[in-house]
Amino acid sequence: MDPLDIIENLHKVRPAFQPIISAVKHNVIGYEVLGRYQCDDGNWISLGDFFHDIDVPDEYKIEVDQHLLQLAISKMLEEANECLLFINRNAKQLLINSGEDFLQTLKTFEKKGFPMNRIVLEITEHDFAEDFEVLEHLLIYYKTYGIQIAVDHIGAKSSNIDRIRQLKPHILKIDTGIIRQHNQEVFQDIIFSLSVLARRIGAKLSYENIEDNHQLYFAWKHGGHYYQGFYLAKPDFDFLATDALPVNVGAKVKEFVQREKSRLERRLAFTRTCEEKVKKLLNQWHGVETADAFIEAAKDAFDEESFRLYICDSNGQQISSNFRKRLQFWEVEEDQRGSHWAFRPYFLENTMHMKTWHKGILSDTYSDIETGEMVRTFSYPLSDHYFLFIDISYAFLFENDYLFFE
Repeated sequence: MDPLDIIENLHKVRPAFQPIISAVKHNVIGYEVLGRYQCDDGNWISLGDFFHDIDVPDEYKIEVDQHLLQLAISKMLEEANECLLFINRNAKQLLINSGEDFLQTLKTFEKKGFPMNRIVLEITEHDFAEDFEVLEHLLIYYKTYGIQIAVDHIGAKSSNIDRIRQLKPHILKIDTGIIRQHNQEVFQDIIFSLSVLARRIGAKLSYENIEDNHQLYFAWKHGGHYYQGFYLAKPDFDFLATDALPVNVGAKVKEFVQREKSRLERRLAFTRTCEEKVKKLLNQWHGVETADAFIEAAKDAFDEESFRLYICDSNGQQISSNFRKRLQFWEVEEDQRGSHWAFRPYFLENTMHMKTWHKGILSDTYSDIETGEMVRTFSYPLSDHYFLFIDISYAFLFENDYLFFE
């Protein structure tokens, strides 16, 4: 398509609106504006290629963007729609004329009754490669007017994490398409890091390109505040009421809640079973001198689920050998006695919890340093100062998926 055809026929350019769903109320809280162009045959096509083509002059793109923005806000005012409006902008084009063109347009519509705090300005993480200091100053300036800032395609460049922290956007948008590019374990690691970042800077997580029920469940389970994608609703020239969505998000979330509660109940039942097994052995615990003898008895009780057992004191020093299962046979690794583990995350916190509440703790899943496999550890207080650690094997977790995936 010739870019000149688009510029000379702006009357054929219209905004399409893709609904964005709230995880809180399960209703449509906003729309992302997407450009569409009517061809000679009457069909409407996406303007995505036009905006991403590096050979198209920036002034052409700015003109089309401004046209779409004016039409979108005008339609919202005409129909008294009070949702948020998500607007995509390229940083390089936004910086032309110091960002005043975009701001002046919004000021004009603010006088007509469209407040700027209903605008969500989306900047892709790739745009941080531009003059970030100038871009940051501009975006902070926009924020003083109430404009919300969203960073799109978050996680594409981990080197930008420090810049995102510095900018403190209101929303971080995550492409669920990453699930299709990575295995679930890798994607969970990415999401965990982004979730921590979002909490630290006070940002909401928005999951886009949701194409099926599994991705919606993943978005719900991993802190998604907003959901968006063809599975929920396709872009349309008209606004879509919540009760007209092809998917009943509220009903889906109820299913997710029940599924997750079931998993948690099974996980808690597993933890209680482990506790009962250890309690039956406590009469055989006679202190440090008999640590290996105690594990000798304990390993049979945990032969199905465990591949390694050991005992540490409250300072993190291992006072027993490792009992390690290889090829279904248990081996005693005496050289591990005296190792120190207090440097591990949550070690001291967990031992204090166990000492205080006299209950066992099941860790989250993590990659074992020795095997490289995903494992969990069940730990239990033998006394106020000594704690049994039982490492649960990858094979057992995999066979019992309520233990495997967080």
